[in-house]
Amino acid sequence: MTMTKRIATCALGLALLTASAASAQGRLPRRNGPLAQGDGVSAGEIQKLFDAYVVMQAQQELQLSDEQYPKFLARVKALQAARQKGLTERGRLIQGLRRLDNAPSLDERAARDQMKALADIDARIVTEVSDAIAGIDEVLDVRQRIRFRVFEEQMERRKFDLLMRARQANRARNP
Repeated sequence: MTMTKRIATCALGLALLTASAASAQGRLPRRNGPLAQGDGVSAGEIQKLFDAYVVMQAQQELQLSDEQYPKFLARVKALQAARQKGLTERGRLIQGLRRLDNAPSLDERAARDQMKALADIDARIVTEVSDAIAGIDEVLDVRQRIRFRVFEEQMERRKFDLLMRARQANRARNP
């Protein structure tokens, strides 16, 4: 991918992210399209946009070569998929635990089974994420690995900020 195409892709990603954040803050009405659900933007939609933004920004932040970029891209997408899958499965189990807790009488066997399944998923998530990060590290030199760790932390903070703004805007619209 040429540098011009990468810059254009980054600009598009940033525009989508900015539009998403503005919509979440209530400045852009959402009337139709694949992201429209009422007037708000869901956390899942922000996550997808943000994942695309991270991939686009990483090339510039890490100063990836043309040879590194395709390998890095595939491995970052695998990392994002592992994290998302883990969060989805974990969320499902937490909902099941919540239902068990809210039942008039506790089914202790079902609760133990659910707690064991949760522990198993937590362990699997750690392994899958660790393996995905190791795969990314194979593509990067030491300086790029450092930059990637710092970059990921910065992106997580930005994502948290966007999610909080979206929730506040949704609460303001739906008191």
